Amino acid sequence: MARSLASALVILYMSNCVAAFYLPGLAPVNYCQKDEPNCKSEIPLFVNRLDSTQSVLPYEYDKFDFCQASSGSSPVENLGQVVFGERIRPSPYSLHFMQDIACKKICTKTYTKNDPEKSKQFKFLKQGVKLNYQHHWIVDNLPVTWCFTTTTNQQYCAPGFPIGCYVPEKGQRIDPCSYNSRYSTRNSFYLFNHVHLQVTYHGSQSEKWGSTLSGEGGRIISVKASLRSLNQVNNDAPTCDEANLPPLMLPIDDSNEDLNSISIVYTYSVKFVRDDSIKWSSRWDYILDTMPHSNVQWFSILNSLVIVVFLSGMVAMVLLRNLHRDISRYNSQSDQEDAQEEFGWKLVHGDVFRPPRNGMLLSIFIGNGVQMLCMTLITLTFACLGFLSPANRGALMTCALVLYVLLGAPAGFASARLYKLFGGIHWKLHVLLTALLCPGLVFTIFLVLNLVLWEQGSSAAVPFTTIVAMLALWFGVSVPLCFLGAYFGFKQPPISVPVRTNQIPRQVPEQSFYTRPLPGILMGGILPFGCIFIQLFFILNSIWGPDVYYMFGFLFLVFLILLVTCSEATILLCYFHLCTEDYNWWWRAFLTSGCTAMYLLIYSVHYFFAKMEIVGGASIFLYFGYTLIIVLLLFLLTGSIGFFAAFWFVRKIYSAVKVD
Repeated sequence: MARSLASALVILYMSNCVAAFYLPGLAPVNYCQKDEPNCKSEIPLFVNRLDSTQSVLPYEYDKFDFCQASSGSSPVENLGQVVFGERIRPSPYSLHFMQDIACKKICTKTYTKNDPEKSKQFKFLKQGVKLNYQHHWIVDNLPVTWCFTTTTNQQYCAPGFPIGCYVPEKGQRIDPCSYNSRYSTRNSFYLFNHVHLQVTYHGSQSEKWGSTLSGEGGRIISVKASLRSLNQVNNDAPTCDEANLPPLMLPIDDSNEDLNSISIVYTYSVKFVRDDSIKWSSRWDYILDTMPHSNVQWFSILNSLVIVVFLSGMVAMVLLRNLHRDISRYNSQSDQEDAQEEFGWKLVHGDVFRPPRNGMLLSIFIGNGVQMLCMTLITLTFACLGFLSPANRGALMTCALVLYVLLGAPAGFASARLYKLFGGIHWKLHVLLTALLCPGLVFTIFLVLNLVLWEQGSSAAVPFTTIVAMLALWFGVSVPLCFLGAYFGFKQPPISVPVRTNQIPRQVPEQSFYTRPLPGILMGGILPFGCIFIQLFFILNSIWGPDVYYMFGFLFLVFLILLVTCSEATILLCYFHLCTEDYNWWWRAFLTSGCTAMYLLIYSVHYFFAKMEIVGGASIFLYFGYTLIIVLLLFLLTGSIGFFAAFWFVRKIYSAVKVD
């Protein structure tokens, strides 16, 4: 036990090291005051889609009628960025290294109620302010952050900043209005039409660039935004002095006469600050280290790990001691001439490997679960090595999708091997369903959700060409690989089992409440979920909230804990059911650990009502639709883990006893 605990602590230490190991998504870019061979003066600023914690619908930058860039090309987006709804576009903001800007006008937007199109855009802008939609700007592959002090006096830097704030008529002011006393008028919309950018850079003298520059150069390490709402007096010659200008308040009533003449002037300012104390390789630290609750993971993971280690030891001791006693008693009785009648789990040796009902469906689920298991392990390995860091945008989803497509062969092989063990004869139908059933179900849900996104005009709607490309990967790569894996699986000899199956099935005796299938399945999913629910909180915050998830070392460790707990819980319950002479363990083993997904669904419902502030029927439908996809995938993954653990356990114990 001490050795196991020491090993667990070593793994925890290694996970911290892995979490701290960082490989940036792009090579460093050198900037200088004028263009030279190894550096450039212009700093591109890109705008990304806008999102909100109160709505699942992200929108492109131009949807809100902000100032548009007159020229420029958009960066090429990978598959993961397209699926996640990222739409990176050039911006009208011009930045040049070491050139401060005091106040610069970008454009003026005028809205009148007599123009239906302008009136519609104005209403949409106010709705975005009310739902607290966030800008996401990118400079040198860094998110432009908005740093503020929370109510607990902690510094927090969000990877984005709001377009404005809304003060309700009753109740407390809503963030971000609560951080500035200027925005306190009840039932008011404030639009942040001025952005001050503080660009911090690392000087060239502190790093070896391999070349000599004629002037000062550097590498950007942070870009922080300060927001202001300014109601300009002279739109042709705007000023950016907050002290001499009132805040820009949007009319509450669209029918108000003020709407006939409302004009919004967008301005910005830039300040360059040198800081040689921060290395370029550590420039993401100020964002990641200030994420809320990030330090909670240390105690929670260590606590869960210690609990699991001790629980594993107790489960192992109980099973080993009872099994050793059972095997010794069974074998000693078989050597006696006047052997007593068999009892316990040995009594059902002639039925324990009887093929289950709906064996084809079970083998299909197992095959797809193997595909998910292999994809998850490889993806987490790459993430721990830093190749899928937050700096490499969309890389995590791209890697997962590509690996899932390429791992069709293990799915077909595992499914075919089990189906052959079950004595199946409809192998053509089986192979087709293995390749199409589960992916088709997930893809169908995805298409329905995508139709909703299209109807709402959201940037998260996957374009038709990308859907065609995904179908081509599925039918052109994944399906043939699944057929190939199934071919080799059927060519292999059947999996050997240690005992023969009787021709006539044995009647299962009446079971008590605790040994019936449903209570056992429900109890079996509690332990694995209890080990992962803390990480689920951080993952859900990164999916539906503003947080950036980057602790893949912790996630990999939790995934290993999930493997162990799913296996142990399934083996333990399988042993108890066999002792009560219930040999129907095939589906029960899969559903016992697969029940973890049901608790995930319950937790997602709780998270929705406790943490989310989503409004609108479309957003609610999308939230639970995407949750359903995650639940289905986790069901296949955890169910397959428990099945293989129970299958290995049953083969081991029945091969250790002598059967006449």
